[in-house]
Amino acid sequence: MAELMTLDDSALESVLNGSKPVLLLLTTGEGVRGDFNTAFKKAAAENGKIVFAQLNPRHNPTAAARFDAGDKPVLVGLFDGEELFRRSRPWGSDVPLALEMMEKELANAHPVPAQTPAQPEESLPVPAAVSGVIVDEKPVHVTDATFEQEVLAHDLPVVVDFWASWCGPCRQVGPILDKLAKEFSGKVRVAKVNVDENPGLSQAFQVSSIPLIMMIKQRSIVFSQPGALPEGVLRDLFNQLVALQIPAREPEGQPAN
Repeated sequence: MAELMTLDDSALESVLNGSKPVLLLLTTGEGVRGDFNTAFKKAAAENGKIVFAQLNPRHNPTAAARFDAGDKPVLVGLFDGEELFRRSRPWGSDVPLALEMMEKELANAHPVPAQTPAQPEESLPVPAAVSGVIVDEKPVHVTDATFEQEVLAHDLPVVVDFWASWCGPCRQVGPILDKLAKEFSGKVRVAKVNVDENPGLSQAFQVSSIPLIMMIKQRSIVFSQPGALPEGVLRDLFNQLVALQIPAREPEGQPAN
């Protein structure tokens, strides 16, 4: 079982120059979110391929200057001296994203012979139309004016991505959703909402942090979470959305005569 290391300026360089990627939390002990703390410690206990460490920038000025760290917690991922990942005030959902990026770098550094896997049944091409339902192979852009028709009234469950062009994590999630829109074509529709251009939807759904992934089925919101979720997590959520059964609503009573 791996453990969470506590570093100082004297030990930092030797850890960063080791053979393993390093996920480093720079924190004074204040302002760390509870969901992040749980996810970070759990990942440290389960993952032996990555070094999990924390360092107090107040007591270690060399590290503080190197990573431009202050009183706000910062999560940094490094491998071979290169910074791969940085998130200020990290969320719990940032941990699996950081791990996925760093494990890819580790795999690239130590490649294994490629094998040709059997094609899974669900990845086979789907018809252009299924029972009259509009099938999209790319995300559709919806607005304040079209959200009702394109999302709430759509026959398929819909994954809504609230994003903005200036948002770095949004640009990380975008290509993943493009891929999943094609993979789940005919099963799930992917819709994108630019929060800057559609303030009505942002206000209606109280969007305060982006990217925000919201899942809607049969006019019900069944999932909503901010943060750049990694591909594996999003694919699992898509599969859960397809399989989710929502009980039929009871018919409303007839008005009294």
